[in-house]
Amino acid sequence: MESKPYTFELRLTRAQQAELRLYLESLPIQMVLFGLRFAYKRERAISGGYLMPGRKSIVKRETFLLNRKQASWRLNNWKAMIRSYREIGYSYPTISRIKKEIAGIATGRK
Repeated sequence: MESKPYTFELRLTRAQQAELRLYLESLPIQMVLFGLRFAYKRERAISGGYLMPGRKSIVKRETFLLNRKQASWRLNNWKAMIRSYREIGYSYPTISRIKKEIAGIATGRK
């Protein structure tokens, strides 16, 4: 396939210019396009409201200070916990990860 030079104009600070130059000079064009494609899709998902970055920190925040007794209580009252998590706005995959972590704490694995 024939390649053609491409020029575009951006307004960047000196630091941004240096960083962009480093990436463009050291990475193959396929990797640059892959990274741009990934960043574009992620930004679209975040702005569209169907990607909530930070699931790991949500799980950590919900389970960090739990002791065994508290974790057991949450597992025994799991339906109520699901309701409260859904009211907060957590997705089912996030709730599932929270439950997995709580189960580990209740059994003493974590």
